[in-house]
Amino acid sequence: MPESPSAAPYYITTAISYPNGKPHIGHAYEAIAADAIARFHRLSGRDVRFQTGTDEHGLKMVQTARDKGVDVRDLCRDMSDQFQAMCDKLNISYDHFQRTTDPAHHRASIAIWDAMKANGDLYLDRYEGWYSVRDEAFYEDKELKEGEGGVKLSPQDTPVEWTVEESWFFKLSKYENSLLELYEKQPDFIRPDTRRNEVVRFVEGGLRDLSISRTSFDWGVKVPGSPDHVMYVWVDALTNYLTGLGYPDMTGDMAKYWPANLHLIGKDIVRFHAVYWPAFLMSAGLPLPKQVFGHGFLLARGGEKMSKSLGNVVDPIELADMFGVDTLRFFLLESTTFGADGSYSEDAIVDSNNARLAATYGNLVQRIIAFIARKMNGRAPLFSDDLQEDEMLFAEIAQSFAHWHTAFGNYELQRAASACMSASFALNKYVDTVAPWKAIKVDRDRAEHTLATAICALIRISIMLLPIAPDLAERALDVLQLPKPLRKQPLLDVWDWYRNAAPGLEYEDPTPLVTTFARSSGVSLIQTSVTAMTVSNDDKST
Repeated sequence: MPESPSAAPYYITTAISYPNGKPHIGHAYEAIAADAIARFHRLSGRDVRFQTGTDEHGLKMVQTARDKGVDVRDLCRDMSDQFQAMCDKLNISYDHFQRTTDPAHHRASIAIWDAMKANGDLYLDRYEGWYSVRDEAFYEDKELKEGEGGVKLSPQDTPVEWTVEESWFFKLSKYENSLLELYEKQPDFIRPDTRRNEVVRFVEGGLRDLSISRTSFDWGVKVPGSPDHVMYVWVDALTNYLTGLGYPDMTGDMAKYWPANLHLIGKDIVRFHAVYWPAFLMSAGLPLPKQVFGHGFLLARGGEKMSKSLGNVVDPIELADMFGVDTLRFFLLESTTFGADGSYSEDAIVDSNNARLAATYGNLVQRIIAFIARKMNGRAPLFSDDLQEDEMLFAEIAQSFAHWHTAFGNYELQRAASACMSASFALNKYVDTVAPWKAIKVDRDRAEHTLATAICALIRISIMLLPIAPDLAERALDVLQLPKPLRKQPLLDVWDWYRNAAPGLEYEDPTPLVTTFARSSGVSLIQTSVTAMTVSNDDKST
């Protein structure tokens, strides 16, 4: 089980993206998932540090720059800016964006290198073996596959080439037993279990010392004392998690936030984070991260992994412009069991938006507040002391909140998003059963009590949505008039607050919160607003 939320600091990182091409929807998926987790912990009162960034060294960047006819530094700057712009567009609440070309990162990488060397774990030798430029990874013969025409491929189906060069080596084999002991004593160090089992089998198969420098290119962090060598990109890249906290300075943010609570990464790079990284840290005498979570891939329409090399990538900025940021965020989190592979299609996004965000949630906010504004002159409805509280509804909302809280704590992001919808379904059923637009004609106290209850339940549901669809939830809370400071209190007694605040509240006819879309290959906006589909004949006749 992950740590339960508390006042303790919480440090979460994504993998740093390799910017030899533009961001695709897979990058957005990881960033959005990490952002939702970070927002949940902030909402729970924790001091959160959230870091993402770009991994700008390595042979792929050199080759891409050469192919484009540009300087590699200019390529890195331009592409890194695009990844940061993606994060900003998608409302990713990162605290630090780390670039591996920053001077501070070079200092940190040299510091960890020196620490590993001082521990006797580095030596100079000659490397002969298989290397994948695309993966920036070395592979043993037993790991390779055979492709068409007898071509050798990595476990990720990327081409490998036989490489011979002088190299510095890290004594990875020395840490085999220590790593196995780590996995045994901390079974949640790697999640989900499928990833853990894969890593344990790999380490149990025996570890060979790892080549950690290259001489065939010079775009990277120079090895101290060996100017013809640059660090193997994964030594350089993994160290970014320390760089962002000020390492090698062990005070300040390093003392406050390290070790990381969670490295959130794709399943294809679990080995680097769960084998190499803890071994490097053990060698350098640094505490290990508390958990590594390897999420699944977001697959293209045909079930293929999205990748720049296959040419089937989807631009997340275009999707966000087409459907809206929160619609995209909600779909990515709600449609896939986190940790497993998921799939994407525009029609699936439309269905998710229309059936859940619009019809189930946005429609409910709209119909309740519009009714109050139009039929009660905006005066906030009051609870009636003569009516018993609606215990069944309160129990369902409380249960959904408990499921939401537990799900986020376990990184079950689909369940967390579904809990928001379960609460919305329960509230829709309650409102439809009581029908305050009818009850107000014969029993005004009952009608007002129902509307007041609905407002309080909507506030609770909107707070639950804050990590998932933050802008939508904030706009809903503006409509519902919950003061901003109180939105940071998920355990707020909403009903008590509303009883005290209601006499001074006035509600205005809101603009639609969620736009609906046509389900077609060429997505086009439906011109009718949510309001038009939510005002019933009963609403109009009251």
